[in-house]
Amino acid sequence: MNSTNNNQKSEETKETQAAPSEETMVSVQDYTGEGYALPYGKETDKIADENLDQIEEAAIKFFKEKYKTDVTVHNVVGAKDGATVFVESKGEPHFYTYAIVPIDELEKKVMTEKIWADEFQVENAIKGGLYHMIFNEEFQQLDDYLETLAAEGQVTGKTKDALQNVGGHGYMTPYYFIALTSKEEAIKPVYDLYISNPDESTENLRNVYDEGAFNPENFKINIQLFMAEKQAEPSEEIFNQVTKELEEMDSIPKGTYSFTLNDNFIDKQSSEGAKDNSLKRGFPDYIIKE
Repeated sequence: MNSTNNNQKSEETKETQAAPSEETMVSVQDYTGEGYALPYGKETDKIADENLDQIEEAAIKFFKEKYKTDVTVHNVVGAKDGATVFVESKGEPHFYTYAIVPIDELEKKVMTEKIWADEFQVENAIKGGLYHMIFNEEFQQLDDYLETLAAEGQVTGKTKDALQNVGGHGYMTPYYFIALTSKEEAIKPVYDLYISNPDESTENLRNVYDEGAFNPENFKINIQLFMAEKQAEPSEEIFNQVTKELEEMDSIPKGTYSFTLNDNFIDKQSSEGAKDNSLKRGFPDYIIKE
């Protein structure tokens, strides 16, 4: 388990620390989720650490019973009145999400029987994983493109550890994550079939997908790359090249694409890479694949 306790800052620096500072920035290649912190989570973090086995067991049971999914628990982070439990599904559909275990700070008690999750968030995570599963070939094209780009050595993505320990955003790779709006209807029959029969074949799941209900506005693929060199500012040249190539590709999944190119650093407390110097292509000028 990643504990967020072991790198608490010394008291004197904490007094002066306000917004994300140089001190909370870490190179994306070194970032594993260590140091991620949620507001008012210091005390609950300690209590959670003392009850990790109980929390892990409760989370595994919760996702199996409610969402018919086997998960691995990667990290538990204290938050206000509870602990956030970051999990990853085993096998397909593949996704990352989280649940919350309430904690009574005064009693120092972990209330695993009251574990809950944001239903919209978890359902969307599963739906994103199902999208990836039934449109595997199209996603393979996108993955191959981004991996080839990274292999050239100028850009990189988040580490696998960072996704596991503090990801929680549904279907994610080091280079992008999928987000669905509440209006996304095309995948609904696929989700319903999966929940009623988690062992259903990919082919049968693909067959119930409602192509006619698809609207690219409701299905977003958010690409986020980082400069590989520590000193490098986001490169206009790479940004323009990737944007142009994404616009020209027609074998990648349909949907609405945004693209951000960050420098090399990530804020370890928020796991956020976007900053004032990041180059962005997104709202209202998304790249749309119909």
